[in-house]
Amino acid sequence: MTKKEKALLAVEGLEKIYPEAKCSLVYNHPYELMIAGRLSAQCTDARVNIVTKELFAKYPTLQSFADADVNDIAEIVKPCGLYKTKAKSIVEMAHRLYYELSGVIPKTVEELTTLSGIGRKTANLIMGDVHHLPAIVTDTHCIRICGRLGLTKENAPEKVEQDLLKIIPSEKGSDFCHRLVIFGREYCTARSPKCEECPLRQFLNSDGRKYECHIKK
Repeated sequence: MTKKEKALLAVEGLEKIYPEAKCSLVYNHPYELMIAGRLSAQCTDARVNIVTKELFAKYPTLQSFADADVNDIAEIVKPCGLYKTKAKSIVEMAHRLYYELSGVIPKTVEELTTLSGIGRKTANLIMGDVHHLPAIVTDTHCIRICGRLGLTKENAPEKVEQDLLKIIPSEKGSDFCHRLVIFGREYCTARSPKCEECPLRQFLNSDGRKYECHIKK
């Protein structure tokens, strides 16, 4: 079985297990997803959603973020960790978006990553969820699970991204990554994965051959 064949089985299997592919970060506007993505660095999406509920209520527009007091933003996002750095980059990013780019969200990873605090992970999230363009979001779930599935031997996010771009259908990449997050939380956890309960196993073994995940125990 080639890596591409394995990838297609995983994509198809997760589509059946999780028909709805949805970003776990809560937002109403594209710039809010960028802010939530920035806050998610070294922080759980669940905590980010709690923090952004207050943050987005207090700062309801892009301009309000662009003109915000960094210290006030920092106080609100403190539970997300690295709050001073994150607050500074949020205001800088919003300021540039509003005053230099007229609120238009860039449509390439290269342009997105020139914005303060936006790395490739968040840039790809924007590419897929906002612009509906090919994207691979290499968060910890994606890296861990794709490694276990034998789709990549890499650990560095950008290298994993490049490996997956070669074997995941371009129109499936973004949703595949969203489904990996759910699957990673429910079954393929970092510690003590529930292999015996794994619903993806039947799809990986659908060709009659026994497929083993590469889990380090």
